[in-house]
Amino acid sequence: MYNSSNISINEQGHLVFAGQDTVELAKQYGTPAYIMDEERIRERCRIYRSAMEEHFGEGSIPLFASKALSVKRIYEIMAEEGMGIDIVSSGELYTALKAGFDLSKAYFHGNNKTDFDIKYGIENGIGHFVCDNADELRAINEIAGANRIKQHILLRITPGIDPHTLAAINTGKVDSKFGAAIETGQADELVALALSLENIALDGYHCHIGSQIFEYEPFVDAATIMLTFMRDMKVKYGFEAQIMNLGGGMGVKYVNSDPEINYASNIAGIATLCKKICRDLGLNQPKFLLEPGRSIVADSGITLYTVGGVKEIPGFKNYVSIDGGMPDNPRYALYQSRYDAVVANKASLPADYECTLAGRCCESGDLIGEGMMLCKPVRGDTVAVFVTGAYNYAMASHYNRIPKAPIVMVNKNGSYIAVKRETFEDLCKNEI
Repeated sequence: MYNSSNISINEQGHLVFAGQDTVELAKQYGTPAYIMDEERIRERCRIYRSAMEEHFGEGSIPLFASKALSVKRIYEIMAEEGMGIDIVSSGELYTALKAGFDLSKAYFHGNNKTDFDIKYGIENGIGHFVCDNADELRAINEIAGANRIKQHILLRITPGIDPHTLAAINTGKVDSKFGAAIETGQADELVALALSLENIALDGYHCHIGSQIFEYEPFVDAATIMLTFMRDMKVKYGFEAQIMNLGGGMGVKYVNSDPEINYASNIAGIATLCKKICRDLGLNQPKFLLEPGRSIVADSGITLYTVGGVKEIPGFKNYVSIDGGMPDNPRYALYQSRYDAVVANKASLPADYECTLAGRCCESGDLIGEGMMLCKPVRGDTVAVFVTGAYNYAMASHYNRIPKAPIVMVNKNGSYIAVKRETFEDLCKNEI
């Protein structure tokens, strides 16, 4: 079974998550259901905040990467914990706004912001746009001018780093769809353009090299390139950046064989080397930003399912079918992402039954995992899949016309619904 400090087994042999009996949660809220550990979310926010303030200095803060999980309750927690946020769409902006989040602490990303996105961000007091390209930069300048403001921005720069992550989540290479590459000279040109536009206030640079990175050295490699670029732009244009955003991407332990990450230690290592690089290059140290998303919410979440059929194909494989699947967790279908799971009402029994955990959709690729070891389940058992707090609800769909599952928050005081389960009527509410 997946090993974590917020997971245990009670006297009834039931899985306990964040102090709550998951079998009872399944009975109370139904399945499938996302269960989120509020205290773990807050703990991770505090680890990032305190480590960044201690090692990078005052003004250097973490921004929660909204794409990992964008719901009102998350933004309320981020505000309470003193976090900034990054957003990548007007929908995420609207959700943060509905939660009462101060958008001056928000950074609006994306490689193709529409004119509506830019106007909507400016009208709602967005703190910074992270500008991707020259066309977008000119659009921001024009719309900011029409609103009689000088819009603060960062420029997204591509440092040319390959951190050896999955190709689908590697974003730092020269040929990435994101940002302007240093190697091709386009980053230099984008800085010159930004400095020439009267309605733009260029504050610094942003990069993001990928996700699920377990070592901190790739971040230092990226920082070295970015700070050298910062020095070069200071020499060439007399502009010294005040902000350096190194993006997100620190890994998460999805299965027991993955390494454990000490996020505070990683931040300390990155900061020590960044400070040295600044000294060596003769730079004033900028404010540093990081964008944790997955590492804030991933292992703060599990998903509960109910077993339907158990199908054994002699000499081949065993299927355990559940009442969810790729509509609530598409990551295995997309990335072959690995998960650990347990039969929650038999958590104390040996996991000696090898099986494929299969979803309910009419799709052969609708799987949560293959070669998984469970206690042999029967129809009606509760299965818990671990580390599903990031990019599960965020990427959920209505495939096969299945309503989205609820998000249930648990803490020391009990449990409460953060996002309601969708109804059949919700599926049709926009149809005429």
